[in-house]
Amino acid sequence: EVGLNHYMILSALVFSLGVLSMVPKRHAIGILIGVDLALNAANINIVAFSRYQTGAGDGHIVAVFIILLAAAEAAIGIAIFMNFYNTLATR
Repeated sequence: EVGLNHYMILSALVFSLGVLSMVPKRHAIGILIGVDLALNAANINIVAFSRYQTGAGDGHIVAVFIILLAAAEAAIGIAIFMNFYNTLATR
């Protein structure tokens, strides 16, 4: 049976992969991927605690908002870096 501890271990692994992908990177895409992994680890925690503490689906609603935040962050970040690239590539 899969319990809360299994979700916490999975979340810790995903979060540590996100941090490990953010720290040594020098390019922005790798950092954005690391941030998304860290946010997904937080989503796993929120949904798991919501499921095992209250049994309700409130954590799912919060997780959807975090996913929307991560998508907006990635889109704005990529747009900014593409703008920098276009500005520097034209000279």
